Amino acid sequence: MMNLKDAYASCEQVIAMHSKSFYKAFSLLPKEKRKAVWAVYTFCRTVDDIVDEGLNSEEELEQFKVDFEEFLTGAYDNDNPMWVALGHVFENYEMDVDAFFGLIRGQEMDLTIHRYRTMEELLNYSYHVASTVGLMLLPILAPGKTGILKEGAISLGYAMQITNILRDIGEDLELGRIYLPEEIMGKYELCEDELRSGIVSPQFIAVWEELAEKAEFHYKKAFETIQDYPLSSRVPVKGAALVYREILFTIRSKQYNVFREKHYVPEESKQAILACL
Repeated sequence: MMNLKDAYASCEQVIAMHSKSFYKAFSLLPKEKRKAVWAVYTFCRTVDDIVDEGLNSEEELEQFKVDFEEFLTGAYDNDNPMWVALGHVFENYEMDVDAFFGLIRGQEMDLTIHRYRTMEELLNYSYHVASTVGLMLLPILAPGKTGILKEGAISLGYAMQITNILRDIGEDLELGRIYLPEEIMGKYELCEDELRSGIVSPQFIAVWEELAEKAEFHYKKAFETIQDYPLSSRVPVKGAALVYREILFTIRSKQYNVFREKHYVPEESKQAILACL
């Protein structure tokens, strides 16, 4: 059986490698909460990688779901650092099992749905792939307060996922995915061929900004309940949200060029945001 300390260290490596923004923000948490977040992030990353990099994603995702169901009964691979660390997390926190299954459902959607018609459809997708992550983390970040923080966590998931979509338009096009809702593209007369051409037209900017406005609305809604988090969690959660929101400003400063470049918040900007909390 893998040593628990080594299991958590392995999970920390996963988040440090794949999400520097989250790693930096959640490193501000107390040690035990911090380690628990690493384990949950590794679960999320594993599911995501199955869909984006798996050789037979549909079959692998179905097997992962079975593995998780077995994990919930206490039967799991004791040499797998993710399951070992997550087992410890489930022993110590009242985790929301439905949120974990919801995330898997969101990844299943990515295997079959590559186009969204309405904003409502996009928010449903965003709930499953992002808001569920917030619900998974709430029992760790704010034990006993999940009820009053649930709606804010869902909104933060919406905001962050829309931000992801606005950042990754070019990358998603290469994968055959368009997340910009058809109804909003139609409203500004932006056709798919023009989108695929990679031209930053006034029509494209109008579509981009309408979605950015929706993201801003949900960031604001999430911040309304931020004071209800325990102080030890409040700063990391707010920091992660502010750093992520900064991506929108970074893209604007780069003239909306999301087709050939993936934009990140500069390190000095992250430091400045976190220093002000």
